[in-house]
Amino acid sequence: MDFLARLSKVSNATAALVIFFAWYVSASLTVVLLEGRFAEVLRLSCMVLLAVLVFMTVMFIVSRILKRTDVVDAAWGPAFLVAALTAFVSNPYGIGFGLNVQTLVTALVAIWAGRLCLTIFMRLRRQPEDRRYVELRKRWKGNQFLNTYLRIFLVQALLATLISSAVIHINLSLPQTVTTYGLIGLAVWLIGFSFETIGDLQLKRFLADPANKGKLMTHGLWKYTRHPNYFGEATMWWGIFIMALSVPNGWLGLITPVVITYLLLFVSGVPMTEKAFEGRPGWEAYRKKTSKFFPLPPNAE
Repeated sequence: MDFLARLSKVSNATAALVIFFAWYVSASLTVVLLEGRFAEVLRLSCMVLLAVLVFMTVMFIVSRILKRTDVVDAAWGPAFLVAALTAFVSNPYGIGFGLNVQTLVTALVAIWAGRLCLTIFMRLRRQPEDRRYVELRKRWKGNQFLNTYLRIFLVQALLATLISSAVIHINLSLPQTVTTYGLIGLAVWLIGFSFETIGDLQLKRFLADPANKGKLMTHGLWKYTRHPNYFGEATMWWGIFIMALSVPNGWLGLITPVVITYLLLFVSGVPMTEKAFEGRPGWEAYRKKTSKFFPLPPNAE
């Protein structure tokens, strides 16, 4: 029954996402067509996508040289930075260096991407290739070279560009000073960044202690949410969306937090992590006591 309940939640969330996409595409097309900017938006969007594709193709070549597909994990954050910088320098209104929302958002993406890339790079240095990619290659039929490029690197390039939509929209808009929306969005982003950074640091220290081998991380931020890093990740992108409201048609950036929250809650983040912990001693008790995603006081035992 528990499995069926979870499956129902995923199905409902997917249906909601499909409805959202249908609304979003129709609404955004209406806006750009009424403004007579369809050709310009299409050209600039393709330019950003091409830059990200080139970057991920280079990273694919690097992965082949190193013979480990999990290089793509380290490339994930920088792919967003490539999208942000490409849009920033391609702004049809001129490059907006200065105290404005464009510069602020680009700097925040750079901070997030740099921290994430460094964290994953250090992990790659210490550990062998992630078993997830090894298992994927065993299951795939056909050319492994094409499968790896198309199913992993190309898909991640497309996803990174899609999730970067709010940043791309901001950086292709007329440069704006940091308004109330910008300050609120920054505050939300900082909360998310703190959760992700502190959560990762607490987990790293916990795992580094030999006395904790086989145990679950249940203190610190992990006492209030089973996934403080994923909560922080989603919160940061909601903050970016709020900043997007500083520029004309900023609501177009809504696709960014919606997609990343869906992926984290129902696809690659929480579900994969929790599946890996099923059956481990203490997991069921921790799951029942601790909030799945949003930080909340622990349930009474």
